[in-house]
Formats: sequence, structure tokens, C-alpha cells
Amino acid sequence: MSQSIPPVLTEQPVDNLPTLTFEEYRFYEGEVDVQYELYKGKLIPMPIATVLHTKICEYLVYHLRLYVVTHNFDLVVKRGLGVRTEENSSRIPDVVICTQSILEQAGARPGGGILGFDETPLVVIEVVSENRRVDYITKRAEYNLADVPEYVIVDPAQNKQRVRVMAFPKGDDIYAEVNYLPGEEMVSVVFPHLRLSVKEILDPPLVEKLIKAEQAQLRELKQAAMERLDFQKQRQRVEKMAARLRELGVDPDTV
Repeated sequence: MSQSIPPVLTEQPVDNLPTLTFEEYRFYEGEVDVQYELYKGKLIPMPIATVLHTKICEYLVYHLRLYVVTHNFDLVVKRGLGVRTEENSSRIPDVVICTQSILEQAGARPGGGILGFDETPLVVIEVVSENRRVDYITKRAEYNLADVPEYVIVDPAQNKQRVRVMAFPKGDDIYAEVNYLPGEEMVSVVFPHLRLSVKEILDPPLVEKLIKAEQAQLRELKQAAMERLDFQKQRQRVEKMAARLRELGVDPDTV
């Protein structure tokens, strides 16, 4: 476990893109279907996600939404939501967990959907893609300084597969980290009762299959409930008929 932050590495912005303030970035309209992060005033185009990247994000959103709804938490799990990290820096994590009130507050402002300095999310998750150093070093430092309670890195790369959970030790303001490997269960610091298989996170089933399995289970439960209800109705009917026979002076047990 480490409690030190490595030096921040500078990303390589695209030189022909403009330098923007944070307010200009919120209203920036670049190429169609291209998302941009802002790093120290420079626009950083985000790479197109791989299929595995997309599957991991969808899997995490599915299970995290199921968790917060099951526990009746006043929280939302979102993709594509920005998080301001510095004066002229803003990130778009793969997954963000924040309160409903913070989301509504951010949504009431014009421009891009970005959480401000006073709208800190509870958890941000990044799935490692092309620039590994940015996720492991640069963004770690930014989320640490922005006081995000938990930063999770999912790394599906061969020979590097792991889920790293970073959070603040009690009384400290520098991230400590715990690595979870395939065969283990990832444990959230913010949600200590949340357990997810690292192996399944890194090689997730399709969410559509998970939903189908859940619906099939609900149908089975519904069918079992209907069968119990039919049995109870039949039993009540028999008891009613027996009572009527007794009123007529007939012992139903001898009929």
C-alpha cells in the first residue's frame, strides 16, 4: 500500500486545438461525436472506446445501479458526466457516482454537464485505455487534489490485470491504494458492503444477458407466487364447503 503521489506527467494536447478557460470549455463545440477533456486549458480528444472497454463500463454501471437502488441510496451512477479537477482542467470519467441533488444542481446550469468544485462525486472510475500514465499518475493526482473520496482504476491489459482502489486513510489527505487481482473480490471503501469479482469486471458478461437472467428469475418467482395463491384459494373454497356441510348436519370427513 502506497501513500505517495508520483510526479504528474504532462499529457500531449493536440497543438491545433484552442486554449480554453473552463467556462469556454463548458460551451465548446468541437467535432461531432468527439468528446474532449480539458487539461490545464488544452483540449484532449478522448479515444474511441474498444468493445471490451464498453462492456466493462456497462457491467460496472449495471451492478452499481443495482446496488444503490437496492440499498435505497439517494445516489446516481452516470457515464459521460464531467468532473472539474483544477482551475482549467476537467475530466470525463468512465463512471461517476454522485448524489441526486448534485446532479440536478449541475443540470440546472447551461453548457456541458460538469460537476463543479463544490459538487464532488463520491466515486470516479477510469478504465485504462491508450495512455496508461494519465490514468495512473496524472488523473490520480487531480482526483486526489479534488478530494474525490474514491478513485478506482480498472486495468484489463494482459499481464497487468487488476482493479486498483484509492481512497483517503483516516486522518490523511493523500490517497492510499489497494490492488485487487483476478480471483479476488474488489472492495469499495465508500461502499464497504459492495463486493465485485475482479475476474468478472475484467471479462464481463453482456449486460443484456444479466438482465435476461434477472427477468427469468422474476418470472419464476411470480409463477411460484401465483401457484401459492391458487392453492390458498382452493383451500379456502374447500373449507367453506365443509363449513356449509356442517351447517346442514353432514360430517364432511365422512362424505
